[in-house]
Amino acid sequence: MALHLRYSCFVVYRRYRPDDFAQLYSIELACFQPPFRFARSYMRQLVESPDSATWIAEEQRQMTGFAIVVWILDPVETIAYIQTIEVDPAQRKRGVATRLLRQLETSARDVRAQVIWLHVSESNDSAIRLYEAHGYLPQGREEDYYAPGIHALRFFKSLSQSRK
Repeated sequence: MALHLRYSCFVVYRRYRPDDFAQLYSIELACFQPPFRFARSYMRQLVESPDSATWIAEEQRQMTGFAIVVWILDPVETIAYIQTIEVDPAQRKRGVATRLLRQLETSARDVRAQVIWLHVSESNDSAIRLYEAHGYLPQGREEDYYAPGIHALRFFKSLSQSRK
């Protein structure tokens, strides 16, 4: 698979490499507390899966964020699911999450996914605004998704009609 590089100001957007894992997981630790945090072993499984794409945002060789999309290849319909988009708290409000979201959508389209969906904590207002601004539509709520009393909203976007 070819290594893709994308630039935005001084931030480089590229695909994950195995030596990225330590920095990637340190961002996970900075961004999420239990019950929202992925276990190290699960995160490694996600980034190593052949049915996923992990995008890295870095500036001067320092990771500023990452995002992971997985997909289910089906003869009838390929569906993509955004596992996470994470930006180092000190690097937020610079457009990194927006660019990572676009990279995930491109990866999903590359495997011919027709739809992409995700869960987000109903209290994560900034993430909800990001998804809504990029054409994601609410598709319901799941009670106790993250833990008892911590609910998730489901969002969905058609990729076959959208090229945003």
